[in-house]
Amino acid sequence: MYRKTVLPNGLRVILVPDKNTKAVTVLVVVGTGSKYENKANNGVSHFVEHMFFKGTKKRPSTQKISETLDRVGGNYNAFTSKEYTGYFAKVDSKHFDLALDWVSDIFLNSKIEAKEINRERGFVIEELNMYQDTPVRYIRDIFEEVLYDDQPSGWQIVGTKKSLQKLKRKDFFDYIKNHYSSQNSIVCVAGNFNSRTIIKKIKKRFKKINTKETEPKLKTVEEQQTPRVFLRYKETDQTHFCLGVRGHDLFSSKSYAQEVLATILGGNMSSRLFIKVREKQGLAYYIRTEDETLTDSGYLVTQAGVPHNALEKTVGLVLQEYRSLKQKPVSAIELKKAKDYLKGSLVLNLETSDAEASFCAFQELLKNKILTLEEECEKIDKVRIKDVQEIAKEIFQPKNLNLAVIGPHKNKNYFEKILRI
Repeated sequence: MYRKTVLPNGLRVILVPDKNTKAVTVLVVVGTGSKYENKANNGVSHFVEHMFFKGTKKRPSTQKISETLDRVGGNYNAFTSKEYTGYFAKVDSKHFDLALDWVSDIFLNSKIEAKEINRERGFVIEELNMYQDTPVRYIRDIFEEVLYDDQPSGWQIVGTKKSLQKLKRKDFFDYIKNHYSSQNSIVCVAGNFNSRTIIKKIKKRFKKINTKETEPKLKTVEEQQTPRVFLRYKETDQTHFCLGVRGHDLFSSKSYAQEVLATILGGNMSSRLFIKVREKQGLAYYIRTEDETLTDSGYLVTQAGVPHNALEKTVGLVLQEYRSLKQKPVSAIELKKAKDYLKGSLVLNLETSDAEASFCAFQELLKNKILTLEEECEKIDKVRIKDVQEIAKEIFQPKNLNLAVIGPHKNKNYFEKILRI
């Protein structure tokens, strides 16, 4: 159950009451992220998120901001993605007013001082270095770069060292002015709260929010005629790779079949690739397949970490399963297992107030429509055996294959030759 209200200034408010918890989450999400950047300010979305924790007039330092919720045992954080940025506080429900004041304060009143930008710049660059030294995480960034080349969809959310070094205070304020607005922001409150007074309180806290129209992002260009391979040479103890294809976006009627397909391939510990690659062949500690759906792009990718000398064999086994799903329909038992897994995971993931807030807010923000848990499960249930095979035939084409590798490998031409399906 949820209730949506649009305030006179255009700000959308989503209320998700839950009397079975003693917690409450206040989440503010804004429809902007790294896809809304340009080459010069790449990384500014994520950097802005950092700066919102550096001080407001009311709470003039990082310590004052942190202490506010630390004193009541609250959980708080922020996140930046390709298409949205969010700030949240989760507290004992009796501290709701404090959480709402805290979130609205950092969202609307952050000072973003030049001295703090210069201090934080080094930390953000170190965050980038950390990601690049963590192949299990960094390989996904490289895979997206292989897919989308030099456009916002292919850029790292954190930015580059070059772009981060050049960002000035004016760049931050220009970005916020053009991309943070009541027109693309949502306040979502989930958990145990007083429904009679909450709208009035939110309206008061967010009365000064910017109301201008925001600048749109560039549409992702999907273009590929041949398989692509990128090898990042690095002396590692393990080779990490991503092998995947372009898929359907968030609005596609085939997105649920794509999700089921990914689950069958590598969504859990009884999936095809986990059993084949890890349990039977002993080639990988982890292997998984996921689908990513955004508003104007989507893909399906298999990721694994393997011994250096097992890369070719493992890639071959993944391609075998891609090919098999094109050629032979999945069984009714396998389809049911995948759908039940997705529905069960969804139920378990919505056990907390912060998860409920995210579930509703992200749907409203990206799709302008909220499906209930029951409606989501109905969409999953409608996926048929032929739907899975049809989407496998569609996306698993030789020209659509993309392989990104981190490890001590140099022979790019060789890997381009083995990408056959």
